[in-house]
Amino acid sequence: MEDVRRKREDSLPAQYFRAGAGAVIINEAGLVLALERADLPGAWQLPQGGLDEKEEPLETAYREASEETGIPGKKLELLDSLPEPLAYELPFGLRTGKTGRGQVQYWFLFRFNSSDEAIDILGGGEFRAWQWMPFSKLTESVAEFRRPIYLRLAERFKAYLSPL
Repeated sequence: MEDVRRKREDSLPAQYFRAGAGAVIINEAGLVLALERADLPGAWQLPQGGLDEKEEPLETAYREASEETGIPGKKLELLDSLPEPLAYELPFGLRTGKTGRGQVQYWFLFRFNSSDEAIDILGGGEFRAWQWMPFSKLTESVAEFRRPIYLRLAERFKAYLSPL
C-alpha cells in the first residue's frame, strides 16, 4: 500500500502555489477590461500572471497588463490595491509543474487613460477577444475556481466599479 501511495504522489504536479499578480483595469465608466481565453471560448478573466525572479508584485501587474492587453504602464493610473494576497487552487487536471496547485496573487486596480485603440490582446496569444463589461457580468463568466477571488475584488473595489 505504501508503494502505491508513494508512486501516486510522485506522479502529481508540484505541490506549491505560484506567486503572481493581477490587474483590474477599468475605464471612465467603471467597466472592467475582460479578456476571453483563446483555449476556452466563453471563459473571461482579468490580466494576471506569475512574478519573475526579483520582481515586485506591482511591477508584475504592470508587466502582465502590458503583455496581455498591449496597454503600456504609462496609460494606467494606479487607484487601489488589495491589502492581502488571494489564492486559488486549480482543479487537478489543470495542474502542471509550472502552475503547481494554483496561484497566490496580489491584486491592483488601475484606471485606463487612453483610447480603446491602445488595447491589443492578440500579441500575447493567450486571449481571443476583449470587452468592457460590468464586474458583476465578469464574475458570472469566470472559471469557477477563480470566482471567490473575483467576488473579493468586487467587494474591495466597488466604489470604483459601475453598478450595472
